[in-house]
Amino acid sequence: MTDEWTAPEFGLKAALGFALENRDGRSIAVLEISGVHLNPNGVVHGAVPFTMMDTAMGGAVMNTIDDGRRCATIEMQTRYHRPVATGTLTATAEVITAGRRVVHLRAETRDDDDRLVASATASFAVFEP
Repeated sequence: MTDEWTAPEFGLKAALGFALENRDGRSIAVLEISGVHLNPNGVVHGAVPFTMMDTAMGGAVMNTIDDGRRCATIEMQTRYHRPVATGTLTATAEVITAGRRVVHLRAETRDDDDRLVASATASFAVFEP
């Protein structure tokens, strides 16, 4: 089992510009909001917290499975609670239950004032590459 999985750099993560780290048994994505993250209404586009939570949940899965295995999102239900336009977003993900082939997770994204911006639950498949 991997103790400290380190997320590789990949295109979408780099394009959005968020950092991903693992601490205290959770996977955490952090993003400084800029103009590229805003929709035409001047608030963060919903795809931004969605992607941050999806990626953080993938990191949480990678922390629980055996080395050499991989994961992919099966399904994800996302709820948006409030708009945000400036500051920092922090998405935190944790495993609810982990089976051999499917892992269930929850995640939330919060703003600088620790207000809930978005939340999600998801199921991830675990497989051999």
